[in-house]
Amino acid sequence: MPKATLPAGTPLSVMVDNHLPMHAGQSIRARLIYPVYADNTLIFPEKTILSGTVTELRSNHSQRVNARINGDFTPFHIPVVRFTQITLADGTSLPLTTSTATDGAPLIRLVAPPPRKGCFIRKQWDSGVQILKDQIATFTAPDKGDRLLQLFYHQLPYHPERIEKGTAWTVETAEPLSVPQQSALSPAGTVASSSPATAQPAQTTIAEERGGRPTWLIQAYLRDQLTSATAKSGQTIEAIVAEPVYNPDHTIAVPQGATIVGAITQVKPARSFARAGTLGFDFKRIVLPSGQTQNVQAALIGADSASAAQLAMDSEGKVKPKPQDKIVVPLLLVLLATRPLDSDHGNSNLAGKNFVGANGFGLVGNIVSLARGSPNVAVGIGAYGAAVSLYRRWIAHGKEVTFARDTRIVLQTTPRNAAVLKPEAP
Repeated sequence: MPKATLPAGTPLSVMVDNHLPMHAGQSIRARLIYPVYADNTLIFPEKTILSGTVTELRSNHSQRVNARINGDFTPFHIPVVRFTQITLADGTSLPLTTSTATDGAPLIRLVAPPPRKGCFIRKQWDSGVQILKDQIATFTAPDKGDRLLQLFYHQLPYHPERIEKGTAWTVETAEPLSVPQQSALSPAGTVASSSPATAQPAQTTIAEERGGRPTWLIQAYLRDQLTSATAKSGQTIEAIVAEPVYNPDHTIAVPQGATIVGAITQVKPARSFARAGTLGFDFKRIVLPSGQTQNVQAALIGADSASAAQLAMDSEGKVKPKPQDKIVVPLLLVLLATRPLDSDHGNSNLAGKNFVGANGFGLVGNIVSLARGSPNVAVGIGAYGAAVSLYRRWIAHGKEVTFARDTRIVLQTTPRNAAVLKPEAP
């Protein structure tokens, strides 16, 4: 029976649909987020099932430190996963060898917004409104019940760990995989959906005509990690096209496996006093598998990232961490910390005031304040929480912008003074 071959090193992005216990040896059943191609042929459609296990648990040192500062002594871990089997559409299971992955986290599609209009004050107002909307979403977005329960758990000094629903990993095939031809689907004339559940609607892979020139929406994987901590302006970067892009006549405009070459255009490492890093890049050239080169003008319009909830992209594709609420939250914590000293109503509700004020060390702080019954102890614990909040928002080292290897990106690409690419000769 004829077979299609998936090369070694092919990225496979997968996601789990349920919460899983955090245990070594835990079995994992995940689905492909995106379709997988080889030689412009669809090998695996999205939602294809992969099976694997958690091979080991590694200490998550940074999360442990941050949690202990807040009174949570849970020994947080990072699961190391490996996938060993893939189930085809006809029910056939094939053995699979992949690399291990440790960067699992719920993925969100980071999308470039339309250009903002108005003066500086207007833009700052819009940013503040967006921060407020993000905070309100904690209580209104789907699964709010589970999210609030987890928020309560993190106030406890210890709580069970789990692999969150929606956690995604990108692994690479460690060896070539032969797939029966009847299970390898042809993409001719098709448009495959290519978005995770949390992403924006899938973009078409058919080139669109704008102003008499074709516009391509290209799905690609970054070849190497990019981070504002070490990147240099002008540094060359590459991405591998994950899905073929077709011309309106269904000939191939951009083949799967082509390399898009670009450069870092803007970079600023994070610094002290909460000054965040900044990263910007673009792509100017497509190199086909045959070596043919095409000049292009590309803009980053989307990227999947585990940290996308904390990142923001502007209309030019520059990425930086979202601005934090540096005023309201610390001020609220200061006001709550001084609550136990309020003697307007005597000591009739001293226990309640102490409980509200001592919110700087999780549930442990609240219990200690109630046990001591001293407003000074409650104020001290509350002041500690306010100081931690102020430190993180105003003094601590800012956050870097990092895109892991094999990050899925979306580019809007238009040829510059060059003919449309045509299919390569067999």
